[in-house]
Amino acid sequence: MIVLLPPSERKTPATRGAALDLASLHHPELTPAREQVLTALEEASASCDAAQVLGTGASLVAEVQRNTRWRTEPAQDVRRLYSGVLYDALDLRGLPRGAAARAAASVRVLSAAHGLLAPGDRVPAYRLAMDVDLPGTGPLAAFWREHLTPVLDAMAAEAEQVVVDCRSAAYAAAWRPPRALAERVVAVRVLREQDGRRSVVSHGAKHARGLVARHLLTRRGAAPKDAERLARAVAEAFACELSPAVPGRSRTLDVVVRD
Repeated sequence: MIVLLPPSERKTPATRGAALDLASLHHPELTPAREQVLTALEEASASCDAAQVLGTGASLVAEVQRNTRWRTEPAQDVRRLYSGVLYDALDLRGLPRGAAARAAASVRVLSAAHGLLAPGDRVPAYRLAMDVDLPGTGPLAAFWREHLTPVLDAMAAEAEQVVVDCRSAAYAAAWRPPRALAERVVAVRVLREQDGRRSVVSHGAKHARGLVARHLLTRRGAAPKDAERLARAVAEAFACELSPAVPGRSRTLDVVVRD
């Protein structure tokens, strides 16, 4: 099982500790691309039009300035870095030992700055979104798609893997599974049912995805190996429905929240 997550906009800066060591991160084949993005981000963040390029406001000036110090800022692991609705519900730091080991092997966060991160990877806080057109790289979703495709294709192609896709739309654009692997990818969608009518949830979707991911990591039994077993595992704790299999297309698992 692979659980793909988006990052959170809210990040907790480390106050002390060693700086980023790119060579220590998982997926070292991404190191040149990471350095290219971080160098371009440093230059853009130091420019007079940084806010326009990065799509930030006046309240985020300090976070943008921190981008210029990525080589020296203290780094901390992903379990502590990301906060916000999804990560508060998932609570990577509070996982029991066995679930933490499962998360280390299966959870991956798509990062606009680093491409792909595992829970134990240590990086500094940064301000960068995947929908940015960054001078030096171009549109980040397209840039990372070129570099992430061979990495994630290989992970998804491993025997008996199902990919639980909890990404938001901007981060979904950074990797699209090929037709041969698409049926192994299950996108988690959250719906609200009220008076018999269903609608897509926006505000509470991150919270629900975090809870689903935590359930999959903490439940007893083997990790699900295909879409059907994934749906049964999620149904242990949530009302959900799996879309029919269509050759060459990923599937959708609708998690239904009833009022």
